[in-house]
Amino acid sequence: MIYSTAVVQLMAPLLVVGLALCLSGTWAVDKGNFKTCEQSAFCKRQRALKPGESPYRALLETMELTNTRLTLQLINDNNKVRLLLELYRLQGNITRVKINELKPLKPRYEVPDVLIREPTTEPLSVLSQDENGVVLSLGVESQRVIISARPFRLDIMEGSDVLMSLNSRGLLAFEHLRMRKDTFSYKVTSTVASVWDNIKRTTKEEEEKVEDGMWEETFKSHTDSKPNGPSAVSLDFSLPGVEHVYGIPEHADTLRLKTTDNGDPYRLYNLDVFQYELYNPMALYGSVPVMVAHSPQRTTGIFWLNAAETWVDISSNTGSSETPQTDVRWISESGIIDVFIMLGPTPKDVFSQYASLTGTQSFPPLASLGYHQCRWNYNDQEDVKSVDAGFDEHDIPYDFIWLDIEHTDGKRYFTWDPHKFATPKEMLQGLMDKKRKMVAIVDPHIKVDSNYKIHNEIRSLGFYVKNKDGGDYEGWCWPGSASYPDFTRADMRAWWASMFAYDQYEGTMENLHTWNDMNEPSVFNGPEVTMHKDAMHGSWEHRDIHNLYGLYVQMATAEGLIQRSGGVERPFVLTRAFFAGSQRIGAVWTGDNAAEWDHLKISIPMCLSMGLVGISFCGADIGGFFKSPSTELLVRWYQAGAYQPFYRAHAHLDTPRREPWLFGPENTALIREAVRQRYTFLPYWYQLFYRRDLLVHPVVEEGARGVTAYLPGKDEVWFDVHTFQKHNGAQNLYIPVTMSSIPVFQRGGSIIPRKLRVRRSSTCMEHDPYTLYVALNLQRTADGELYIDDGHTFNYEKKEFIYRKLTFANKVLSSVNLAPDAKFTTDSWIERIIVLGASKPSKVTLKTADGQEKQLEFDFNASMSVLTVRKPGMNAGADWTVTFQ
Repeated sequence: MIYSTAVVQLMAPLLVVGLALCLSGTWAVDKGNFKTCEQSAFCKRQRALKPGESPYRALLETMELTNTRLTLQLINDNNKVRLLLELYRLQGNITRVKINELKPLKPRYEVPDVLIREPTTEPLSVLSQDENGVVLSLGVESQRVIISARPFRLDIMEGSDVLMSLNSRGLLAFEHLRMRKDTFSYKVTSTVASVWDNIKRTTKEEEEKVEDGMWEETFKSHTDSKPNGPSAVSLDFSLPGVEHVYGIPEHADTLRLKTTDNGDPYRLYNLDVFQYELYNPMALYGSVPVMVAHSPQRTTGIFWLNAAETWVDISSNTGSSETPQTDVRWISESGIIDVFIMLGPTPKDVFSQYASLTGTQSFPPLASLGYHQCRWNYNDQEDVKSVDAGFDEHDIPYDFIWLDIEHTDGKRYFTWDPHKFATPKEMLQGLMDKKRKMVAIVDPHIKVDSNYKIHNEIRSLGFYVKNKDGGDYEGWCWPGSASYPDFTRADMRAWWASMFAYDQYEGTMENLHTWNDMNEPSVFNGPEVTMHKDAMHGSWEHRDIHNLYGLYVQMATAEGLIQRSGGVERPFVLTRAFFAGSQRIGAVWTGDNAAEWDHLKISIPMCLSMGLVGISFCGADIGGFFKSPSTELLVRWYQAGAYQPFYRAHAHLDTPRREPWLFGPENTALIREAVRQRYTFLPYWYQLFYRRDLLVHPVVEEGARGVTAYLPGKDEVWFDVHTFQKHNGAQNLYIPVTMSSIPVFQRGGSIIPRKLRVRRSSTCMEHDPYTLYVALNLQRTADGELYIDDGHTFNYEKKEFIYRKLTFANKVLSSVNLAPDAKFTTDSWIERIIVLGASKPSKVTLKTADGQEKQLEFDFNASMSVLTVRKPGMNAGADWTVTFQ
């Protein structure tokens, strides 16, 4: 199912649509290596709070209102600790709520580098105020914020409807920073304090019991020293009228999030999870703390900007006779409460609002949308050459071949094995001669080896993450003993980027791109296979920044690839760990899946969930990373993957080889056809990361003889892209399938450009002609776009591209320039126009921009209502009209 940002706008229709542990010898997740909420002290503590007993009160007399924000103090009546509430009305129908300690013992972490800019504020105004609360206008129609004083509660309303309530269940909690009672500094403070202050402090401490895990926590053999003590934050949100919530990836679960009343909350904590379990709220490799709430009346979003370990509880009254309502509670271990409430009202609005905060999906190099061939590991240069030749021999296109960790000199990244990859430039040149590319892995754990240049430089510059005692943090990963660069430092990221220069990363060329794996970070002998939370990044603990680490690794790597080209070439960097904002950098994949039918099936909602929160460039390992797929599963996975944005086959070191031609001629032909279909759609994938004109229902059941797809839209029509059969929308359509079937439908009212001359790689197809598929709707109109640039540089930012509007109306198909100030030329031309749902014309006439006219040849299939115009011949970048008389 192709699920670019706009396909996910369909919401309901889309529902139709740890490596180290392998050494143990069993291929299944060991859940005992990872915490449950009950084993996570702060989660257990917060979850034990009872609804309806909020100690927080708004001190209305402290309210201050400026042009940009409202501030207001909150007080916890149990311990008298004051918080500062900041409320912002942001451009684009977004409300921002921040809560921090009024006077924290030391600064609390606020997440940097995720927002693309400081959001533009708009004025708030007070509509009314009394001793019970204050009413503020949000300036959008009848939208307003009501702040109630006792207990503190915040409601966002539109007219008489409550859109969202904060702390309506009284579960706001903010663990203030404090000194540990048995420390020397505490005793000194106690000695010099006044008697009255001592009495007050004693009273507070009696009310605030010290619980297990507040100042030290042990999980398995690992102890977290927690020098700052308890610091968790929590807030509940109520969503009246909402039954369906989505997002908060990454989880191997259904697209619609489930209630968590009878189990663990969904966990957001980037972890290296070996062959993850399905339909489970366990944390995986990435975390995006964004939830989308959807009802027939409205769509809203919650963006919880916190990079610490986070748990999300969901409850709902679905099934009762009451008005539907979903309640959500966010719990984070440290940091502050910083939440962006995106008020929609449509799905498209919410996606735009979130993009205005964290950015849009990076524009990938065209070649990266082609097919990628990978395994752990291709043995040597001869192996690479042999696999490359195999694709030519079997007429299967591909763009990238990948090298995993074994290509390095002893797991030292930025190096090559001197025996197996002795002449990497020769290997890369051989690929370049065929207009193909390579990806090599560069992981963020650095082998501790005094003979290794990368390690020596990072150590001498002081760029490693530190342990709690101030030394360089060391853990165990692929190279053995390894240290971890502190990517939260801008100077460290700049140094890392400089290592991708051609004179630093020896043996590299411009057709070598990069893969960042293990960047959660993975620490084989660490707690939960990751870094100790009391490790230090400057003055911040790892617990504060954990979910940001992978984003920073990918950010630094992408910058390195850009810099090595002098800022000209777009990078391709794949990451396993991610956070909000990762979409600005590159691609992600769903990690270490397995060769099982359920893993094929789950890849669809996993990537759709990422698409809903902005990360569109997603895919899953074709065939499954662990275990060996049956030929049927492998073929079906190639077919499904052909319609996902990132298309890569990958396999574990211990699995048999599975290049596409190793399963007999019949299966080779089926895989070839799936990959070739992918390549015909490359112009569409490239230009339309945001349109919704294809609906794909891949076959994900073993032995399937048919599938049922829901075709949305009461007044829509859909065309089978293979047979051109027309089907009405708003129906469940049963589709008989064979092993060659990939059910794909084009929406009536759309025009999709394709290139049907499939060659060995996408670059070889650069100047090939286009075929336009014009699918008419019930009004007998259609529209689409055609975008063309050089496919690999940033020159599109200098207006070097072609961007055209294609329109069919009143029996005329036209191409009009949408960017008259842009400059680019193409050798590609229009070689065919196929109109679906057409009637037979008496003649077809082409009129070009210079006024010349000519009659065009055409064929008409009356039984299918398909009109084919052959060789109209106009340049793809020109103005023209084709009239069907």
